[in-house]
Order: sequence, then C-alpha cells, then structure tokens
Amino acid sequence: MSRRFGVAAGRRETDCNEPLSNWQGLDLNLLAVFDAVMQDRSLTRAGKRLGLSQPAVSHALARLRHTLADELLVRGADGMVPTPRAEQLAGPIREALAGLRMALEPQAVQPADMAGSFTIAVNGYTAAALTNRIVDAIWAEAPQLGLTVVPSGTRNIQDQLDAGLIDLALAGLLEGGDRFKCSRVLTDHYVVVMRREHPAASAALSLEDLAGLRHLTLTSTGDSTSFLDEALEAAGLRRRVALNLPFLAAPEALAGSDLVAILPARVAARLRRNWPLVDRPLPCSAPPVDLSMSWHRRMDGQGEHQWMRSAVRRCLASIAQES
Repeated sequence: MSRRFGVAAGRRETDCNEPLSNWQGLDLNLLAVFDAVMQDRSLTRAGKRLGLSQPAVSHALARLRHTLADELLVRGADGMVPTPRAEQLAGPIREALAGLRMALEPQAVQPADMAGSFTIAVNGYTAAALTNRIVDAIWAEAPQLGLTVVPSGTRNIQDQLDAGLIDLALAGLLEGGDRFKCSRVLTDHYVVVMRREHPAASAALSLEDLAGLRHLTLTSTGDSTSFLDEALEAAGLRRRVALNLPFLAAPEALAGSDLVAILPARVAARLRRNWPLVDRPLPCSAPPVDLSMSWHRRMDGQGEHQWMRSAVRRCLASIAQES
C-alpha cells in the first residue's frame, strides 16, 4: 500500500464530498501540474511539458495532495495511476484551465469578423484631410465594423475617453498623465493657399506680399496661425483678415476671390483635387502640424482596440510616405 502524502499529524482525513475551505488560497500552478500528470501519467514527461524538473513536479503534486487530502495519483506498473477523486477532478480542472487560458492570453483578432462599433473623435485637420482615407483603410480589412466619427472640438476628450463614449481620439497632444496614452502619428506643415489665377500665384511670396493680401481664416478647424501675425509684427507689418469662414465654405470663397488662406499642406492637397487652387510655401518659419492618437490606458491591451490603433497607424504611415 502506498504511503499517504501531505496529511499533517493529528489531522483527520477529509471526505471527498466535503467543501474545500481554503480553495481561495489554492495555487493555480498546482492544477496545471495535476492536469499535465493526468495526461502524461509520468512526472518526468509532465515536467518536460511544463518546463519543470521532475522533483519540482513531485513537490507540486505533494502540495496538491495535502490541499485536497487525497493521493490523486499513485505509482503503478505502467506509470502514475489516478485515484477515483483524481478521475472526478480531471475533466472540470482541464476545462477550467482552458477557460483561463482563453481569458488571459491575447486573443487573435480577425478583422473580417469584427462587427461591433467604434467611435473616433477627430480634430479639424483630420476631418479635412485624413478621415476618408482612414475609414477606407479600416473597412478594407474590417468591412463589417461600424464606425462613428465625431468632432473633437466641442467635446471634453478626456471625460469622454473616461466614460467610454469615444474609443480613440485623433487630435493634438493629450496631457492625460496615467489615465491616457498618447503618441504622435503624423506631422504636416503650413502653406499659403489661393486660386490658380491669383495675381500672387506666379512667384515666391515674401512677408511684404502676404501683408498686402486679404486673408481668409477658418473658424471651424481649431488651428492657430498666430505664428504668421508674430512674424509680420516682427517685420513691422500686419495681416489683413478680410473673412472668417467655416472650413466647408472656404474652398468656394478662395476659388472665387483673391483671398488667401494659411492651411496645412495635406488639407491644401485635398482642396486642389476638387477646386482650382494652388499652394505656395510660407516666407516664414511655422510650427509643425502634429497629429496625435490618444486612448484610455484600460484599452491598451484589448485585442480589437490594438488592431484599430495599428490600422490607423498603418494608414497614416502610408499617407506620410506620399509626401
């Protein structure tokens, strides 16, 4: 008869049907060892499966025997032989371990099968120059995914990321401390946009030229072009702002007048495809137009969210290479 394992002196044998009082402190690694030994019926082979030494497997099995007050597996002529209690536990433990692996291991995301919804907040620059490309890139891989694109300018992005009302934000740099993650995904630069037959379109522009022109500024993108006012002021000049318009009304106004506008180059490129407009370099230095992607840290490891961020990055990297 085999020797009893792990029963302390003076402790009574526990009935198999008696609830285990200390299951909350059970080391799940012991269950993985039990499952491996049940499958291999060998401590050595189970150790190789788990990357453990034979003594480590034996020690783990002894701990589980002590916890469950049952031999579980005993040596036989052809390997380890399970007790009736071990046979009873084997199926539920294997199913429980499989469920834990599925819950804890990163899930392989199949974009073609993604059929939920995703909300992206975008700033004026993204809406004007990039949104259609981003949507097309996402749908090329995840055609069943529902997308909602909302403007970021009228929203508190941090609060809405906190509340889960938006999943991703494409806007300026978000200072969120430990709550959010933010990374720059694209950089652009400013140009001067005007109609193709504009008198100033035939030559390079100087600060004096810009000061002598009538300017259109946008009321809906949130972009600041105060850098031009500062450059003009340093040269003793001043900009003449003749018209303020939302972005949607700006192309027609530029195409039908001698107004000029200071816009990001990719916005200008989009407008040139549909309107008789041209763009020219600025005669002064300007800050870059930086686009950042922000999300809540709690979504950092979520599989579908990771895929979405990757898809947006791939799309914007492709756009950057076109410049």
